[in-house]
Amino acid sequence: MRNKLLLKSITAVLFFIILFLAGCSKEKPKPETQIPKPNQFGLFVADLIEVCDTIEVNQTLSDILQPHSVSLKLIHELEKKSLHIFPLRSLEAGKEIFIYAKWDSVETVKYIVYKDDPINFVVFDLRDSINIYKKQKPSTIQEVTASGVIESSLWDTFESRNISWNLGAKIEDIYSCQFDFFSIQPGDSFKVLYQQIIVEGEPVSIGKVLAGNFYHYKQNYFAFYFDKEKGGGYFDEKGGSLKKMFLKAPLKFFSITSRYSLKRFHPILRRSRAHLGTDYAAPTGTPIMSVGNGLVIDAGYSGGNGNYVKIKHNRTYTTQYLHMSRFAKGIRKGVPVIQGQVIGYVGSTGLATGPHVCFRFWKNNTQVNPLREKYQSAEPVSKNNKADFEITKNELMKRLNDNKLKYTSLNNQSNQKAN
Repeated sequence: MRNKLLLKSITAVLFFIILFLAGCSKEKPKPETQIPKPNQFGLFVADLIEVCDTIEVNQTLSDILQPHSVSLKLIHELEKKSLHIFPLRSLEAGKEIFIYAKWDSVETVKYIVYKDDPINFVVFDLRDSINIYKKQKPSTIQEVTASGVIESSLWDTFESRNISWNLGAKIEDIYSCQFDFFSIQPGDSFKVLYQQIIVEGEPVSIGKVLAGNFYHYKQNYFAFYFDKEKGGGYFDEKGGSLKKMFLKAPLKFFSITSRYSLKRFHPILRRSRAHLGTDYAAPTGTPIMSVGNGLVIDAGYSGGNGNYVKIKHNRTYTTQYLHMSRFAKGIRKGVPVIQGQVIGYVGSTGLATGPHVCFRFWKNNTQVNPLREKYQSAEPVSKNNKADFEITKNELMKRLNDNKLKYTSLNNQSNQKAN
């Protein structure tokens, strides 16, 4: 009996030994090979150090790179090679720049990436010979709508609805010749269909506004983008152009503090006199735009007018812009300008109690009230394109009124170059 038990014990032990040896003899599975993944700029930099910095005012590429052991000779070569691809003077304060470097006994920069906006970037490849190229992140376009009812002011409504200032500025541009935005009143409303740029699943900027309806003073102002008329533009439901000979105002964001009057009490001279202009108040430095195409016939400083620009638009119309803090780059006598071009910036030079632009308007050499003038519109949709416009308008109207399109807020995310 003992022999049988001993035999069984020995057999069991041998069985477990055989199982153990068999398990050890099996080939262990090899760990999966990790495939390197590119970073947000499509670069394989897993073995490099990443440094992200924000460009400061007046900071040069040399200021940024020298602390990373990049020689002045290499920086000079970068400047020469980038001249016709992305001139280094185009670097803007506030933009991000990424440096990818190898660290052994010393730091060796391999890549520099300048992020122009959430989509566009420039790569400086320093690994072998210098290679500089522009690239874009993959992006998609999503159509969305935004709408609101004015309770106090248009911009307060944008803020309360979390609508980006960039979209607000586009709406203002589209309707800038249709009505004075200072006259917007509670009860007015708007709805726009626009393109939203999506990068890596996040909305980053505003594309083109495709259609809109602004309800103002019990009237609908429709706008439809149509691209078959001289590069594209906005037209109303009848095919009339929304662009007119002159903008309604020389500023985008303003309030009227004094209107054209033949008798007004002057706050500085302390006496009544004619005020043959319209005063638009705005913070110092606000861009002032030419209200139409024309030629600068005078630009300088003159006593009570302060810094001013005078523009002749045609044989009939001339405009003048007073009290500027400074002129825009290149603005001088004899220079042609186009509608909407920035010619200077709001200030309080000359006889002025605060920052504003006094806008003066001549018709046939006589100063008139620009707010009462009716201006000719640009050319409407041509007969050849009328049928195509009707198809486009009807389709955009349908999408504008489609309540299934979601509203997306882009608060403070759209101060980017998107189009």
